[in-house]
Amino acid sequence: MIRILTDSAADLTERELCQPGVVVVPMSVTFADGSTCEDDGTMTKDEFYERLASDAKLPRTSQPSPAAFMQAYADAADAGDEVLVITIAQALSGTFQCANLAAAEAECPVTVVDSETAAQGESILVREALRLREQGFTAAEIAAQLDIFKKRVRIIAVVDSLKHLQKGGRVSAAVALVGGALGIKPVLSLYDSQIRLEDKGRGRPGALVAMYKLLEKMGGIDPDYGYTLLYSDDRQLAAPVHHYMHNNLHLTGGRVGQLGATIGTHVGPRVVGLAFVLAEK
Repeated sequence: MIRILTDSAADLTERELCQPGVVVVPMSVTFADGSTCEDDGTMTKDEFYERLASDAKLPRTSQPSPAAFMQAYADAADAGDEVLVITIAQALSGTFQCANLAAAEAECPVTVVDSETAAQGESILVREALRLREQGFTAAEIAAQLDIFKKRVRIIAVVDSLKHLQKGGRVSAAVALVGGALGIKPVLSLYDSQIRLEDKGRGRPGALVAMYKLLEKMGGIDPDYGYTLLYSDDRQLAAPVHHYMHNNLHLTGGRVGQLGATIGTHVGPRVVGLAFVLAEK
């Protein structure tokens, strides 16, 4: 069997985690007091955001160690499986490099794919890999298909501010300054391994309108793959987006995904957005 391995930045749902041969290697978060917690569900996502709000200093995130990947590969080898790894964008984390370092020592075939995205963008690739596995594709064939498919995966989101991304080094101070004007809510995108400040709006309603316009400008959502509503700490903030998807775009069956500690550290509270596959032209 082909094991599909990913990191905890993918924020897989319980249903996805229950799929045969799906394995998650957890990343970790270190808080201001020096305590470290693996992003493996031991601390719930809601508990993490409570801690994020109360700590004066931003936590630090760390990629899984090569040893963690080596153990996962050893487990696969013991079962006679090969491994397909889908990692968070290597421009955002060292996870891809760690997975490759460990693969050089593995006793089973390992293929590593850079998702060029994060969060539920990664989970879209995991679901596509599962679909292709069911059709009988080999790991190498799945990886080749994902390298094409990932170019259509998009995340767009409204964030409360850019201070978390700027403190974590994910956007420059200049970009954070542009997006940090009083009452302005930034609209971001993530694709091709880059976080972009796409637009901004006056207050949350204005930013949501800007996000919808960005969605249209990008080319819209492929209904065959649906979409995932993203939120960080407050699920109710996703309600207007859900309403827009159903009433304006007439898209049904969307998933809902809460951002976990790995991504939440960098985007902060009160985030809402969408992960989706671009409609084919």
